[in-house]
Amino acid sequence: MRHSRVINHLGRTSSHRESMLSNMAVSLIMHKKINTTVAKAKALRTYVEPIITKSKEDSTHSRRVVFSFLKDKKAVAELFREISPKVAERKGGYTRILKTGNRIGDNAEMCILELVDYNEAMMGKGEAAKAKTARKRRSSGKKKTETAEAAVETTTVEKAPEEEK
Repeated sequence: MRHSRVINHLGRTSSHRESMLSNMAVSLIMHKKINTTVAKAKALRTYVEPIITKSKEDSTHSRRVVFSFLKDKKAVAELFREISPKVAERKGGYTRILKTGNRIGDNAEMCILELVDYNEAMMGKGEAAKAKTARKRRSSGKKKTETAEAAVETTTVEKAPEEEK
């Protein structure tokens, strides 16, 4: 019976599970997005969201508490310098799970776990970049006139020395 079994053990010992979640949390903080299975993503979400909430208050104590979970100085610095100011107004829900289908080898359900405030495509910045690339394209008529002008210039340059002889 599953009385009071709240967490998913993921088929691992507690020490292996703890170190795996710590490493995945560091990867999520450093890269802002990771690709993993849905079960691991749900377990990681419950692991990393309290850490992000703790990082909103930048004190020595909160840095030490977060370091005890992450065990990586660069990730702690990234979390307190860049991520916590960006999520300061948000009350929770710092991560998003986007399901991507099943893995080919074992048919495991895969997903992308990302930090909500760092997805430019959903925030609308990706559309602006697409519009800029569309404006930079040249029409085919413009290229033809440029090549025709270049051809005329080369023929006049070639003919000039011949006339002098």
